[in-house]
Amino acid sequence: MDGPRGVDGPRGVDGRGTPVGRRLVLGMLAAGAAGIAAGPVLQRAYDSTLGAAAQNDPTGLSGLLPAGGGFRYYSVTGSVPHKNERTYRLTVDGLVRRPTSYRLTDLRRLPQTRIVHDVQCVTGWRVPGTPFEGVRLATLLDAAGVSPRAKAVRFTCFDGAYSESLTLAQARRRDVLVALRMQDKPLGHDHGGPVRLYVAPMYFYKSAKWLSGITVTDRVEPGFWENRGYDVDAWVGRSNGRDDAPTS
Repeated sequence: MDGPRGVDGPRGVDGRGTPVGRRLVLGMLAAGAAGIAAGPVLQRAYDSTLGAAAQNDPTGLSGLLPAGGGFRYYSVTGSVPHKNERTYRLTVDGLVRRPTSYRLTDLRRLPQTRIVHDVQCVTGWRVPGTPFEGVRLATLLDAAGVSPRAKAVRFTCFDGAYSESLTLAQARRRDVLVALRMQDKPLGHDHGGPVRLYVAPMYFYKSAKWLSGITVTDRVEPGFWENRGYDVDAWVGRSNGRDDAPTS
């Protein structure tokens, strides 16, 4: 999810409702720059701290900070629960013959696909050559037995707020994954883990974090950011008024 934080939430206040001043903003930016300059060990500690802070940041200011690997931390809710091996479930339902619930171990047993593409955010930042690995979404759809009436797929997330959608043809592309790994590591919570959607050829807001539900539908249902003005068909360089180079 890489839309701008704070579109519908309070701006310019901290968690206690008090104003956030220019000094704090500059201090946060300086801390981020210092972490990067200090080297990888301090940067990893800084990234961890930033990820935790971003989950409880109603201002969106943490999204301004230079996070590790070029990524930014975004959430559309005040906090997101953590899921693990025991508590995580991914459901596939809707217009299918065989509704299914997957655990992490189930997903790991399925054939894994690794793809490497640039990641492009609609707000302008780009991270080149980012590996994602997981199960092709088409594999899960085929296992569920999609109804002939199906036209689209809707995605929901365990943050309780975010949603996304793709047409059925888009969902079946070979570069659309239910991702379990990113940058050759298990997908961490701050990057949408343990499981997220990855839609390589589209702006990153289509790659829903904290994925918990895949529902096959008879029409495209606009997702969280589409309901706030972003394009539904978010092809990189061909939507949202941007001309970025394609990512896939």
